[in-house]
Amino acid sequence: MNKSVIMFFAVAGELAGSFAPMLFGNNDIFGVWGILGGLIGGITGIWVGVVVSKRYL
Repeated sequence: MNKSVIMFFAVAGELAGSFAPMLFGNNDIFGVWGILGGLIGGITGIWVGVVVSKRYL
């Protein structure tokens, strides 16, 4: 497994997850929903990074 690929997807997922509540009208990025979305997005990004690094690299 390539660590840089996993970190790339983790950071991308965390950023996407923390900005997702803004689509629903919550403009506080450091609020509970922004942090929770970042956590879920980061975990999902790590999973996608592991799958990509095992399958394609």
